[in-house]
Amino acid sequence: MAKQIQAIRGMNDCLPGDTQIWQKVEGILRETVASYGYQEIRFPIVESTDLFKRSIGEVTDIVEKEMYTFADRNGDSLTLRPEGTAVCVRAGNENGLLYNQEQRLWYMGPMFRHERPQKGRYRQFHQFGLEAFGVATADIDAEVILLTARLWKAFGISDYVRLELNSLGSNEARANYRDALVAFLEQHIDVLDEDAKRRMYSNPLRVLDTKNADIQAVLVDAPKLSEHLDEESREHFANLCERLDAAGIQYQVNEKLVRGLDYYNRTVFEWVTDSLGAQGTVCAGGRYDGLVEQLGGKATPAVGFAMGMERLVLLLQALECVGELRRDVDVYVAAMGDKASIAAPVIAEELRTSVAGLRVMVHAGGGNFKKQFKRADKSGALVALIFGEDELAQGVVTVKYLREEKEQVTLSINEVKTLLADLIA
Repeated sequence: MAKQIQAIRGMNDCLPGDTQIWQKVEGILRETVASYGYQEIRFPIVESTDLFKRSIGEVTDIVEKEMYTFADRNGDSLTLRPEGTAVCVRAGNENGLLYNQEQRLWYMGPMFRHERPQKGRYRQFHQFGLEAFGVATADIDAEVILLTARLWKAFGISDYVRLELNSLGSNEARANYRDALVAFLEQHIDVLDEDAKRRMYSNPLRVLDTKNADIQAVLVDAPKLSEHLDEESREHFANLCERLDAAGIQYQVNEKLVRGLDYYNRTVFEWVTDSLGAQGTVCAGGRYDGLVEQLGGKATPAVGFAMGMERLVLLLQALECVGELRRDVDVYVAAMGDKASIAAPVIAEELRTSVAGLRVMVHAGGGNFKKQFKRADKSGALVALIFGEDELAQGVVTVKYLREEKEQVTLSINEVKTLLADLIA
């Protein structure tokens, strides 16, 4: 026997039992962003490696250790996309969507990072993201956060997530704070672990979100980012908080919240939960006003967020908030005899045409009625429609209820159409 080929580690199949949950989640996401006027954009899975080096930052963990990068036959360095914001900016620049325009876009699809696979974190994962371009004021920051709050209501998890906010200030203010933080860390280098020492000069703000308890204790006395903010960024953040207060959105200012990507400035935020153990971030984002220009476009303000969909599905399952799922099959058609088996799919087509949204499965492969009813029950259908030679000759159908204690009935095709329309209404 040939050796069985298995999926690559960290890249998982999504089986029929799970796809219903994913379809429901995707439907809620689509409906919610559409209600705010956002439009879908789709872009390639593979991009130039330089796109991510220039945007995410060459000294970030993603670029240094996690990207799937390879040379194609022409010798060009290509990368499977590890995140969506930079790709969305590239697509906007290339297709003339951004300069002197407002765009509100969303996307959904697979991303790739070579991380240690664990629950809720995979090497191929799916991300839902949203980006708003062309508005520099805090009202769009607030809208993006309000939209995420509406998502949690739609999913029924508002009580299990909390919002954390911070401002990174302008690029100049961030650079000044960086110098002050490095000077502080140098005074406590004996406490830093190897990861913090590596980041101290290349990306020192990431030291602030360390999980090392000893370093966290030292950071209590570290200089605060809020003390280095420029006045315009202070006003921007104050206006954002005022808008969230007016909308009744609760939040906590977390001065150690910096996000892991180099392109963020001013507003950064995360929605976090205590219901998934260590994997506590459900959704994260912020403002990145310099990225469009950094990637070759004209200066354009922008803000957005992304969420890992595997983690969201896990959270919904853990909190038992998945809710009722749509049936795969409403009606199972069973037929006995050559003429009936030929007529059955024709009648099924008529039913699908007449009853919008009806899901009909027609038995295939022959067998007696006992075998067919067994498959009908396994399909999850509400009713079975039975065609024999006698029913076919009389122009009627026998309806057998599979989920209710009701007597089976024999009806005309038109009567069956009315019954099925009521059944799935």
